[in-house]
Amino acid sequence: MSKIVFASDFHLGMKGRYSSQEREAQVVNWIKEVAADADEVFLLGDIFDFWFEYSKVIPKGFVRIQNAIANLTDAGIPVHMFIGNHDMWAFDYFTKELGMMMHRRPIEIERQGRQLFIAHGDGLGPGEKTFKIIRKLFHSPVLIKMFQWLHPDIGIRIAHRWSSSSRASHGDIYQYKGPQNEYLIHFAEDYLLQKPEIDYFLFGHRHLVFDFMLSNGRSRYINTGDWLNFNSYAVMEQGQIRLFTYNNEELKVITNETHY
Repeated sequence: MSKIVFASDFHLGMKGRYSSQEREAQVVNWIKEVAADADEVFLLGDIFDFWFEYSKVIPKGFVRIQNAIANLTDAGIPVHMFIGNHDMWAFDYFTKELGMMMHRRPIEIERQGRQLFIAHGDGLGPGEKTFKIIRKLFHSPVLIKMFQWLHPDIGIRIAHRWSSSSRASHGDIYQYKGPQNEYLIHFAEDYLLQKPEIDYFLFGHRHLVFDFMLSNGRSRYINTGDWLNFNSYAVMEQGQIRLFTYNNEELKVITNETHY
């Protein structure tokens, strides 16, 4: 029986409910206990709070999660990594050294007889105009080259300050304001007008856990939440996707019945 697991937004390198080191240990245990039993693993972005690959240097730390992922790929388990808005400057290190498959754009695939649309989720749907402009700028080859000229001690320090200030400006990130204000729901509904065969839209980025039935009454929007607060992930078996939390706490899943 096929088993596929999905998780996102570990944000290793920043503090959440636990320190980054404690959260990394939890993620590594999850990989050993849950992902290692899967046929395929999808990491939907923002695995790191910041990542930049210089030609000969990578950020300090995160050795344990890299080892755990390498063990998966060495065992023949495909591991997909989607580029998020915090680790967008990952290039070929994870492919060459860890054997991961990197995705810089959304993908559509078929698994277990279901059609899946998978992405990190940043830059999709209406709104967030300022964010989309900044996102486009950060993907500029010129800016990447300029950042590469900075000494890593300086560049990484600047990047962490930017990441912290960006997060502070989104203090309502854990607030659900209804489906009319959820841009990923809008994106999924619009996309279904072109591709009504999609059964599941799977995203990270939003930092809330969603299992939301879309207006056609068949397709669902799934968001895997994050590991800063929820330690949440999704599992697909026999064509059905269910959401779980690794620490066995009560998981607050936003559905069509959730009040706001």
